[in-house]
Amino acid sequence: MELINVIVAAIAAFAFGSIWYMSLADRWMEASGVPVGDDGKPANSADPMTYVTGMICAILVAGMMRHVFNLSGIDTVGKGLVSGLGIGLFLSVPWLVTNYTFAARPKTLMIIDGGYAVGGCTVMGVVLTLF
Repeated sequence: MELINVIVAAIAAFAFGSIWYMSLADRWMEASGVPVGDDGKPANSADPMTYVTGMICAILVAGMMRHVFNLSGIDTVGKGLVSGLGIGLFLSVPWLVTNYTFAARPKTLMIIDGGYAVGGCTVMGVVLTLF
């Protein structure tokens, strides 16, 4: 049951990311400097490994969050939401901002990617406590 919970949480966060980045696609592509094909989409958008890697990473994050939630007694949707939000805001985003600052990446990219980290972790936290 726990493995299914982790996979569902990862899928939910991945789906959130799909919506997040589709709605911010133009701004994200400009800020990230990702190579764009003739169709205006990222050049690697047809590469399945991009999505496989993203899903594997989401499963790893959801698995660790489940472990931490279990050890911490986080067992309600409210606690899952607050804990997921906190993990995104106070663990994920600071690391991302540190890396992006040293790499001289644009602030817009930090905001977009940081927003996904916060939203994705929040969604995971909620799903992990649903069942």
